[in-house]
Amino acid sequence: MTGQSSLAPLLQAFFTQRLMQQRQASAHTIASYRDTWRLLLQFAQRRLHKAPSVLVLEDIDAPLITAFLDDLEMVRRVTARTRNLRLTAVHSFFRYAAFEAPANSAQIQRVLAIPAKRFTRALVPFLSRPEVDALLAAPDQRTWSGRRDHALILLAVQTGLRLSELTSLRPDDLHVGTGAHVRVIGKGRKERCTPLSKNTRTVLAAWVREPPLAANQPLFPNARGGTLSAHGLQYLLAKHVAAASDACPSLKRKRVSPHVLRHTTAMDLLQEGTEQIAIALWLGHESIETTQVYLDADLELKQKILDKTTPPTGKPGRYRPGDKLLAFLKGL
Repeated sequence: MTGQSSLAPLLQAFFTQRLMQQRQASAHTIASYRDTWRLLLQFAQRRLHKAPSVLVLEDIDAPLITAFLDDLEMVRRVTARTRNLRLTAVHSFFRYAAFEAPANSAQIQRVLAIPAKRFTRALVPFLSRPEVDALLAAPDQRTWSGRRDHALILLAVQTGLRLSELTSLRPDDLHVGTGAHVRVIGKGRKERCTPLSKNTRTVLAAWVREPPLAANQPLFPNARGGTLSAHGLQYLLAKHVAAASDACPSLKRKRVSPHVLRHTTAMDLLQEGTEQIAIALWLGHESIETTQVYLDADLELKQKILDKTTPPTGKPGRYRPGDKLLAFLKGL
């Protein structure tokens, strides 16, 4: 192993020094990068028959990483978008390694040259107003969990907060007095305040008067007073979507996630005539270009454009079936 760079100290320094100390990366970024490298090291152990602690940097080369990414898609059935997120974590480490292990520059450049996978960008899914109303009516507000879920879904639909922003909310982040708003630290450590409608303020004011289950609990705790996990939020949302499908059958054809509620907020703002820059500000987007996907999905806007144009004229043709004998011979 003479002349080779041990992977373990380099990877540990990447997390503790580069991400935590120098860049002060968010807990979500660190968790995502951690999971990527845990999966990659497990894959390398199976492929190379070497324990992760004895791997050297030279072992994690471009062919191995490409095989790992392909394995994620074939075995774990991840999407191309998730594959690209894993690749981003790998690239971030190797950009750091380029300064710490210059002797491996050729290998590092080959890894950094691995491209992201292109994929079809589907129209963003969102809920119509009747679907939102049915979803809000689904929780049983005679129970503690039902009142929590109703308040959480209402806040998500009105504000468009991200999943991580919803689950990390504390009671101190909510202001229900004059100028009611909710304060979050969003993506990129950007702080923003989102105003609340009169109805949302009333519902949340009633919710915060509920007796706490534990000290210093989140605004929307789980049954033990702890932080509601992403899986837990998805589970309760799926449960209420299933219940709401009886009153609104169109929900049966939709997969509703917390991010779909965020898309619903954006589409609601767009259909009310809100400018793109205002939507980006409301949702905490880094760039106004991010809101372009909502314009693509807005069929009502496209219909209004069509109504203002003079479409070309045409007339329907008449179907004339071919000769049966010739069709028989052609089919031989």
